[in-house]
Amino acid sequence: MRFDLVTIFPDFFAGPLDHGILRRARETGIVELNVQDLRVFTKDRRRTVDDRPFGGGEGMVLKPEPLFEAVEHLLGSPVGDATQRQELPAGTAIVLLSASGKRFDQETARRFAKLQRIILICGRYEGVDERVAEHLATDEISMGDFVLSGGELPAMVIVDAVTRLLPGSLGNEASSQNESFSVNSPKDETAEPSPMRGTGSPTLLDFPHYTRPAEYRGWKVPDVLIGGNHAEVTAWRREEALEKTRRNRPDLFTR
Repeated sequence: MRFDLVTIFPDFFAGPLDHGILRRARETGIVELNVQDLRVFTKDRRRTVDDRPFGGGEGMVLKPEPLFEAVEHLLGSPVGDATQRQELPAGTAIVLLSASGKRFDQETARRFAKLQRIILICGRYEGVDERVAEHLATDEISMGDFVLSGGELPAMVIVDAVTRLLPGSLGNEASSQNESFSVNSPKDETAEPSPMRGTGSPTLLDFPHYTRPAEYRGWKVPDVLIGGNHAEVTAWRREEALEKTRRNRPDLFTR
């Protein structure tokens, strides 16, 4: 299994990768870990990876260009554009760590453990250009109903959770079968839901973000975000937040 971690803070991973099960799994060749500095794929002197969002709002949004190019560099091939999406190598997943993603759980960890390679994109700032989630990532994953400063910690959680499911990574293989969230473990029905980041509602995921360029590989930023009508932008964002919540977290509607 190979993990590629795409981040603007490559030194973040220097410590966690050198201890415990992860260290042993690396030393024995069960896993290979590669940390990719996103700023290598910027074009300006300041190595800029973010920009202000179309439609206004707080914070900055990670741009699509360096993320697409970083992943293509790692894959050794293009991923395509709006006219044609290239097939990924078999057994490969591209995972965007995002507060608006599907919640990570043990079932997802088991699914990932069957793969050969996982590229983890560590989000930062206010969010990531939505074209990355829609046209680059195969999965958009959140750690839970809370917001972190970036995707580096969630990336490490996924690497750890998946690695310990790989044959040979644990001293006793039964350890991963007889613990919390294993196939035979009972579900915890007592947990209370937590409010989620959203648009005017504690149960909505965040709305999609877009930043420059207005058109990238044939994918255009929605016209409403460029038109300058703030009322229309607000209405569009709420509708998109509803749709994304319905798609990624339908359980929130039942709460």
